[in-house]
Amino acid sequence: PKVFSAGADLKERRQMTQEEAAAFVTMLRSTFDAMEVLSVPVIAAVEGVALGGGLEIALTADIIVAGKNAKFGLPETGLAIIPGAGGTQRLPRRVGVARAKDLIYTGRKVDADTAYEYGLVQHVVDAGDAKKKALE
Repeated sequence: PKVFSAGADLKERRQMTQEEAAAFVTMLRSTFDAMEVLSVPVIAAVEGVALGGGLEIALTADIIVAGKNAKFGLPETGLAIIPGAGGTQRLPRRVGVARAKDLIYTGRKVDADTAYEYGLVQHVVDAGDAKKKALE
């Protein structure tokens, strides 16, 4: 797969009223909070991009396995949109405050090897093998 999740449709979000956007973000946040506290281990097998809300989904997992083709980032910050589903809280817990600030403030994307070096992911495997590794 080329995409784990590219996140929300930002064009659609721009057309929402302030109330609609707030309700949407609240729903996402509560869903991701529920995912984070599931009583079973959660492993995200990431192939392709995990951007914006896609990264926020992956951050709810206990373990992230990335294919070599994976890219991670919060590009919405480049559009003056703050990640609203918990990414700004979960990312620093994974990678530390300084690296999280860098990724959040710049909207920079990182590849799988850099994500591993940062502690964002726990395993990097050949592209196409993330699901297989997650099921081991």
